[in-house]
Amino acid sequence: MFVDSHCHLDFPDLANKLPEILDRMAQNQVTHALVVSVNMPDWPRLMELVAPHPNLFASVGVHPDYEDAHNPSVEELVAHARSPKVVAIGETGLDYFRMSEPLEWQRERFRTHIRASREAGLPLIIHTRAASADTLRIMKEEGADQCGGVMHCFTESWEVAQAAMEMNFLISLSGIVTFKKAEELHELARKLPLDRLLIETDSPYLAPVPYRGKTNDPSLVMHVAEKIAELKGVPLSQVAEHSTRNFFTLFSKAKE
Repeated sequence: MFVDSHCHLDFPDLANKLPEILDRMAQNQVTHALVVSVNMPDWPRLMELVAPHPNLFASVGVHPDYEDAHNPSVEELVAHARSPKVVAIGETGLDYFRMSEPLEWQRERFRTHIRASREAGLPLIIHTRAASADTLRIMKEEGADQCGGVMHCFTESWEVAQAAMEMNFLISLSGIVTFKKAEELHELARKLPLDRLLIETDSPYLAPVPYRGKTNDPSLVMHVAEKIAELKGVPLSQVAEHSTRNFFTLFSKAKE
C-alpha cells in the first residue's frame, strides 16, 4: 500500500472531486493522505474536508510564499495542533525563488513554526526553495532536530539532504523524480536510504509521468514509488513498505 505524505485536497482543483479521488486512491492502494495547510484563513475549510474521513490527516501552518498572510503565534499553532486530525506543523520554511530581500518576515515565520513544533511535540513539514543554506541554519539555531520532520518535495543537493537527515528529517520525493531531465534528483533517489524516504504528490501540482501536465491527485503517488524502485533497482513492494512505515513512524499521531 502507499501513503501520499503531502497533498492539497482542499484546493479548488480537487475539493469538489473528493469522492472520486478517494475512489481512485482505493483502486490504486493509496490508503492514506496528509492534507497540508498553507494559510490560516483556509484552515477551517481544510479541517472540514478531512474530518469525515479516517484516512485523511491534516497539518496546520502558513506557507512561506504567502507574504501578506496572517502570521500565527506559537500559541495559536499549538492550540490548533491539539485537534486529533492534526499530525504536523507546516508547511513552513523559506522560499527565495520568487521573492527578494528583505525577507526577515519569512525567516521569523519559519522560526515561529519550529518553536510551535517543539512545543506541540509534532513533526515539521519544511518547504525550501533557493534557500537551503538559511533553511538549514535556522533549523539548527531553533533546535528542529528535537521535533524532526520532513523536507517535502525535495529538489536540493545530496549534501543538503544529508544535513537534514542528521537533524532527524526524512526526505520526500514527488512527481519531479519521474521527469526525464531531473538527473540530479535521480542520483539522489539512488543514494537515499529507504528508511529515510517518503513519497508525495504535492497535488494538484507536479503530476508524475505519464500524467505530467495534468491535474495531480493522491491516487497517482504510486508512480513516484515506481520510479524510485526503478532507480534503486529494488522491488516496488520495498518502496511501498518502507515509505508507508516511515510515514506512520514520523507522523505517529496518525496511528492513534
